[in-house]
Amino acid sequence: MARRVSFSALESRSARLRLKIRRRPYSGPSLARGIALMYRRNKTNGTWVLKASNGHGAYWTKAFALADDFDDADAKSVLTFYQAQDQAKKLARGDDGSADSALITVDSALTAYRRDLEAREANPYNAEWPRLHLTGVLLSKPVALLTSAELKKWRDGQLGTMAPATINRLCRCLCAALALAARHDKRVQNREAWETGLAGLPDAQEARNVVLSDDKVLAFVAAAYALDHQLGLLTDTLAITGARPSQAVRLRVEDLHDHPLRPKLMMPKSAKGGGRNRSAKKIERYSVPITRALALRLKAAAKGRAGEAPLLLQSEGIPWDKNPGQNYHREVDNIVSAIGLDPAEVTMYCLRHSSIVRMLLRNVPIRLVASLHNTSVAMIEKHYSKYITEHSIDDIARVGLLSESAPAADNVIALAR
Repeated sequence: MARRVSFSALESRSARLRLKIRRRPYSGPSLARGIALMYRRNKTNGTWVLKASNGHGAYWTKAFALADDFDDADAKSVLTFYQAQDQAKKLARGDDGSADSALITVDSALTAYRRDLEAREANPYNAEWPRLHLTGVLLSKPVALLTSAELKKWRDGQLGTMAPATINRLCRCLCAALALAARHDKRVQNREAWETGLAGLPDAQEARNVVLSDDKVLAFVAAAYALDHQLGLLTDTLAITGARPSQAVRLRVEDLHDHPLRPKLMMPKSAKGGGRNRSAKKIERYSVPITRALALRLKAAAKGRAGEAPLLLQSEGIPWDKNPGQNYHREVDNIVSAIGLDPAEVTMYCLRHSSIVRMLLRNVPIRLVASLHNTSVAMIEKHYSKYITEHSIDDIARVGLLSESAPAADNVIALAR
């Protein structure tokens, strides 16, 4: 039988009713190392409150049941003092009383989410990114005890430090970790807390697609080659194909088809959009035409290497990792500055935006543009619609305008007959 602790100030109904009504809970007995029972005196039934250590020097609290101050205990929602002790220890340690089944914290949820991402060959950075911005209090708090108010306060606290669209992406990463925790621990019943508290900020979807002219793209590529030949090859490939950097770095030597007239790359798909079959999607490839000049440079760089070897390497001869931007972002800042642009606005991803817009302005069908860039027509229309309406459609639409006779000039007088 579990050991029970006496505490005269809270033990009986009459003793509790002698306490003053107040919002702050009254301290109660220590039930075990890092676990204590507290009591909040209300006008109606009081509330039993658990205080538990997070194992890192801080504590969390949770109101978990009513006291039998006026109503008889039912061993479920209304508990006696000793029933509250048993329930508090179960809640702090887990249903089976072991430390291994204690309530999962936000920190543990992010760790589990990282393992899940790695198992699905997704980007583990999505699990590490929220850690950079979460407070120690939130990281150590059990997921089951999170409230929408505290999550909303944290989300809104990011305003001014990053763009609203970036905040929304950050919140989606955290939501994914919390949802995974809820799926694996049925005690987590507060999904509404993060669905409400981390809801997307409104009007944050404005596209920030910086598009470079062809001259600037060529200057970007040339500056990259001048700085580092291997970085130049990656930059050249991104400029010609419009692929995402994470796709290009997964190219293999065998993906280069060096046809003398129609060279192409078999580009790995990105598998964006989630789903449980991400690994299968990333194996798939699609054909992207490239210039003869790029094909020759890639062929020379791949000479003597096996077909399954990475096509693009860093200057040290090692492959780019899954997040290539972490390796080249400082070099790209120097490249952008060298061609007279602002590193705060222009990134390697601008080569993708420029490729998409270039094709749209040259009247390549939108469906084909989407296929060549491993995206959808809906995404093209959503993020690049202004280029479609202001440029490519304008010339086409004018053909269908209603014709009317030209107005007579004001200074022309009809001759009398």
